[in-house]
Amino acid sequence: MQISPKDILKKYWGFSEFKESQEEIISSILDKKDVLALLPTGGGKSLCFQVPALVNDGICIVVSPLIALIKNQVDTLKSKNIKAIALTGGISQNEVVDLLDNCLYGNYKFLYLSPERLQQDLVKDRIQEMNVNLIAIDEAHCISQWGNDFRPSYLTCSILRDLAPEAPMIALTATATPIVAKDIVENLHLNNPLIKKTSFARDNIAFNVRWDEDKNYQLKEILRSSTQSGIVYVRTRKLTNELANYLVAEKISATFYHGGLSKEIKGERLKLWLEDKVQVMVATNAFGMGIDKPDVSTIIHYQIPDSIENYFQEAGRGGRNGTPATATVLINKADETQVKRQFLSGLPTVPYLKTLYNKLNNYFQISFGESTTETYQLNFNAFCATYSLSPFLTYNALRILDQNSVIALSESFSKKTSIRFIAPKNHIFDYIDRYGKIAPVIQIILRTYGGIFEYDTKINTYTIAKKSGISEREVVKVLEQLKKDEIITYTAQHNDIEVLFLVPREDDRTINLFAKKVELLTAQKTKNIAAVLQYLKNDKVCRSQQLLAYFGETKKACGHCDVCLKTPPIAAEIIALAKEAILMQLHIKPKTSREIIKTVLYKETAIFNALQALLEDEIIEINEINEYKIAKT
Repeated sequence: MQISPKDILKKYWGFSEFKESQEEIISSILDKKDVLALLPTGGGKSLCFQVPALVNDGICIVVSPLIALIKNQVDTLKSKNIKAIALTGGISQNEVVDLLDNCLYGNYKFLYLSPERLQQDLVKDRIQEMNVNLIAIDEAHCISQWGNDFRPSYLTCSILRDLAPEAPMIALTATATPIVAKDIVENLHLNNPLIKKTSFARDNIAFNVRWDEDKNYQLKEILRSSTQSGIVYVRTRKLTNELANYLVAEKISATFYHGGLSKEIKGERLKLWLEDKVQVMVATNAFGMGIDKPDVSTIIHYQIPDSIENYFQEAGRGGRNGTPATATVLINKADETQVKRQFLSGLPTVPYLKTLYNKLNNYFQISFGESTTETYQLNFNAFCATYSLSPFLTYNALRILDQNSVIALSESFSKKTSIRFIAPKNHIFDYIDRYGKIAPVIQIILRTYGGIFEYDTKINTYTIAKKSGISEREVVKVLEQLKKDEIITYTAQHNDIEVLFLVPREDDRTINLFAKKVELLTAQKTKNIAAVLQYLKNDKVCRSQQLLAYFGETKKACGHCDVCLKTPPIAAEIIALAKEAILMQLHIKPKTSREIIKTVLYKETAIFNALQALLEDEIIEINEINEYKIAKT
């Protein structure tokens, strides 16, 4: 007799009832129907495929984009004595064969893999031999070119329809606009699917935006208001370290997490945070994916997110246990310029792609119409210097050529060389005196890169070589010697990358084949940033209403965001008086916003309104240490 879904739920997860929509989704899968499940973060997406897979005989194929996400789910299933296998990176060919054999003959229920694995003939052949009872595509928005996390390799997921034609397919995501949902259905060839959307509303989360030049003060105050777990999201690895150190100095228990840390350190820090031995994790945006910590009460974005989708997903990692939580974006006047520069100025135009492709062919002396199977070694920095190209734009342009199968780049392309000085400064000066020949290289590095004693810092060996007047090879030798003598830590990645040309050279015609797509994607990314900025600046409409409207939902005002709780407008006369008081203080000496609040006897809201008005009128300005001062005339 077949066990029921509720029996499975009770046996392995200890719940007696499903959440909203889960039961209908599971019933459709058991009826062999395809499903698109649009459920919020924390809405129980994984149960929607894990439960029906356990009801039926056979194995469920799960495609997921992140190794951390795969590992978390496989470990969770194993802890429940459910047999699951993960095909992650770093596995030898023999191990892959053994694992796939286990799927065939070992009564395993789940095979987790990345979309890139579907390009391997061995994997495809073995899947055809398996008794596949369900195909699950997690984070399915990655398949859409309109999704913010578009991964071209996700387009290969549709091949699973051919490899296991009898198995139903479920696509799951927590962040899909209507256009992305349509793209998922089309690209995965879902057959008349049940499209089940549970409201993305997270009523227990208060979404807030705080404008303040002194963001560190606001960060500290928000985190001090709760004793429960929090996550602070930033965009750079360096800033994770800086903010964690700042919080620790302010007696707030914190650590940091980013992709550059070793697997062991990541595991240790995650364990400390999960076990509440550290209150705050300062991290780059991949952190939290697949990590089920229900009692996170505070999510802070220290910098502007690059899309509403990413912000909503990251903010949704708070309050998963249903208790009140806050999600706050900290923002100041300079952030808007910074986000546009970071995310929009690096988008290559079609003319730039054409120019780059032409120069790349010329660099390797490939003639028009020629097709080559040779693999070329490209020194990225030397190539950019030869043609006076922006490394940032060129990097992004090469990735676009790779994504559109014009060229194939080696996987090491995204890796960088980084160093950090670990010897005391007096030791370094003695070292320079002792080994005079290498002194110029050390001095150039120290003059060029800030924070190199505190953080692992990315360096450009080609630039250092040019400045010091020696070859790049000699610079690498110096770095290796410094590492050997325990002066620096050194993570090396040679500047050479492998480039394989996949199509004959046809110059503009080659790029024209996907030019429209590039233009549309650039427009979409520009639209994403505009939507975020509009959300941050709109202090007239409830934050939850704004976010849900983006995903095509309507909702009543939440009653607890910064907009809903906003105090009545401050009278112009009060702001004018506050301006005068502020200017009197700043004529004495520059002051931070905290110092101004202590000496000017008006409410904080009046002071911040006055400061904003004085900045906009260019009567005052902010110096490099976040102090307000009288503007130069």
